[in-house]
Amino acid sequence: MNPDQNHHDHLHHHTPSVPLRMNLSFAVAVIANLLFTLIETILAFEANSISLLGDAGHNFSDVLGLLLAWGAIYLVGRASGSDYSYGYRRTTILAALLNSMILLFAGGYIAWQSVEKLYNPTAASEILIIGVALVGIFVNGGTALLFMKSSKNDLNVKGAFLHLAYDALISASVVVGGVVILFTGWLWVDPLMGLLITGVIVYGTWALLRDSVNLILDAVPQGIDRTGIVAYLSELPGVAQVHDVHIWAMSTQENCLTAHLVMPDQTLWDQKDGYSLVGSMLRDNFAIHHVTLQVEKDPDCQTQDCDEE
Repeated sequence: MNPDQNHHDHLHHHTPSVPLRMNLSFAVAVIANLLFTLIETILAFEANSISLLGDAGHNFSDVLGLLLAWGAIYLVGRASGSDYSYGYRRTTILAALLNSMILLFAGGYIAWQSVEKLYNPTAASEILIIGVALVGIFVNGGTALLFMKSSKNDLNVKGAFLHLAYDALISASVVVGGVVILFTGWLWVDPLMGLLITGVIVYGTWALLRDSVNLILDAVPQGIDRTGIVAYLSELPGVAQVHDVHIWAMSTQENCLTAHLVMPDQTLWDQKDGYSLVGSMLRDNFAIHHVTLQVEKDPDCQTQDCDEE
């Protein structure tokens, strides 16, 4: 078989390392939220508040979610081996999926407790509720800001960010509920705020769950322009046809592509830096980090056997 007739090219992306800033962000967020969760749980029983207890439960889910995301990012930096040729990159996708499930479970628990309290309202310590929830806004809001920038490009970090951002929002709603109870004496406001908290969690988590499941199933990642990629490959000099294009996520930060290029008269080897230029264009313009291209002479060829004589 002529090596020019059928060629596989792998454009590799090195194993990413975890930035020191990211490690510090996770360490600060985990320690701050764990301490606050322990204190809030004790005070929630003291205040006899289901909304405050629900916030504490969600805060604990924050800690679990942060540990999952942090662990996945650590595994991404581990080198690949003979058994795991892509390393442990896909653990970031698994962490994002687990985080969405933890969020939904926390929402379900808060809803269950809220309905029970709605039918059997009991007195609560409004001042204590308001004070603890105010601290929660600063703890969760402040730690959420540590992940805001990275969450735009990484689904795994987005899961951690959503945990913290929703808890800041939950704490704010608990403050509102506490103020209303303080001035009106309406005890049903506390469980009502718990139900509203559940709605916010489920609504915001749905997109994370959907995107995580799609990545697990090797769907084209959100934001990847498959049509644009095929158009770019089709317009390369000498390319008559493009087929068998597959795009999937190797992690929440890296995407892979394989494609067959039909080039009857030339190959990318004939062009100066042909493969390198294609790889750079796909990485810089389409967020594709690991590329495998197969060049074929025969437009009817679907396997390497077509080129054998």
